[in-house]
Amino acid sequence: MDDIDQSLIAELRRDGRAALSDLAERLGLSRATIRARMERLTARGDIAGFTVLTRSDVTSAPVRGLMMIGIEGRGGEKVMARLSGIPAVMAVHSTNGKWDLIAELSTQTLLELDEVIHRIRSIDGVMTSETNLLLSSRKAGKR
Repeated sequence: MDDIDQSLIAELRRDGRAALSDLAERLGLSRATIRARMERLTARGDIAGFTVLTRSDVTSAPVRGLMMIGIEGRGGEKVMARLSGIPAVMAVHSTNGKWDLIAELSTQTLLELDEVIHRIRSIDGVMTSETNLLLSSRKAGKR
C-alpha cells in the first residue's frame, strides 16, 4: 500500500459516501485512478467493506460504556459466550495487557447500565472489572 492508497483510505474514513469525483479532486487524481485503486484495495482485502452508521445506532440507547474485564484462569470462552447473550452487550473484544476482555455496553438509562454491570460481575470467571462511560463519539478522521 503506497501513500496514495493510504490517503484514499483516510479520505474514505472521513467520508465513506464521497463521490469518486470528489475523492479524485481532493487527491489530485482522475476518477478512473480512484475507482481502480478502490477496486484493487477491496479485492486485496485492504478495504474489508463499507458500513453505515445511522442516527438510531447512536441515539437508540444513549447510555454507553466500555467495561474492561479480568478473567480468572482460562474461562475466557465461557465468559465471552455469556456476555454475548446479554442484550445490552453490543460487542465483546479480547485483548492483551491488564484486561482480558472489553465489552461495549449500551442501555437506555444509567440504572439499566448499573444492572448490566452487576449482572456481568456475577458471571463465573469474572474476577475484576472497570467500566468507563462514553461521553461522546466521533468517527475516525472526523474533526
